[in-house]
Amino acid sequence: MSDSRKVQELRTEQARRNKELITRYYDLALNKKDFATARAFIGPYYRQHSMYGADGPEGLGEFVEWAKVNIPDLHVDFVRIIADGDYVLMHNRGNNSPGTKAVVDIFRIEDGKVVEHWDVLQDVPSTAKNANTMF
Repeated sequence: MSDSRKVQELRTEQARRNKELITRYYDLALNKKDFATARAFIGPYYRQHSMYGADGPEGLGEFVEWAKVNIPDLHVDFVRIIADGDYVLMHNRGNNSPGTKAVVDIFRIEDGKVVEHWDVLQDVPSTAKNANTMF
């Protein structure tokens, strides 16, 4: 097997592992609202770029507790997930009252743990100028 083929196989395996890690982590944190279990997926630091949470693992914990009270019906459907090196991008459908949001989450992984998060959210309108969906 050539060296370039070995490198490609390693990258493919890393992408598979990282996508699985983020899917499990995000499902626990947002869908199950189980920060205690999701905490095991977070590294020694957690840099938050979202306006909805503070830095550090405790910032995510505070958001999860807030969500339990304020948006208890929140559920995120993972539409597509892309991994490149230490970065994982998720295109998600955020379902909760009063509406649906199209969300792109970006995570950075270091040593098998989530250490950084960004997000971009957009309301899904009831009508559009085209027949395509946001998903």
